Amino acid sequence: MSKTSQQSSAAGTNGISVIHAQAHASGLQQVPQVVPVSPGGGGKAAPPSKQSKKSSSMDRNSDEYRQRRERNNMAVKKSRLKSKQKAQDTLQRVNQLKEENERLEAKIKLLTKELSVLKDLFLEHAHNLADNVQPMSTESTTTNPDNTGQ
Repeated sequence: MSKTSQQSSAAGTNGISVIHAQAHASGLQQVPQVVPVSPGGGGKAAPPSKQSKKSSSMDRNSDEYRQRRERNNMAVKKSRLKSKQKAQDTLQRVNQLKEENERLEAKIKLLTKELSVLKDLFLEHAHNLADNVQPMSTESTTTNPDNTGQ
């Protein structure tokens, strides 16, 4: 085993990171870092052992245990009913919104057709007006037939 690998394995056992030990062995100057080496990792606490849970648990035949189970069963039923009701309400709301969306899309189609008809009417009317208007000559604007004697 080389000197670096020996230091690495030793570093792993004393709680210092392997990277730090390798950097130190290669002569690099770094700020020391202490990284805990644990097989479990994470920061979660270990669950309590079953032995401690058994000693604090109640006898399954006791009244208190039965009352707690009954309350828990009622709470579970209530939670499931609430969840089911929420799902039904959501489904009903989805159906309402779908119907409203269909009505609005039909209204959009109707209004689009109406707009198209009105545009066509307007353009036809504007075209007819342009055809009926004749350009006036400059003489007719300067002489007024009503003012012939004045």
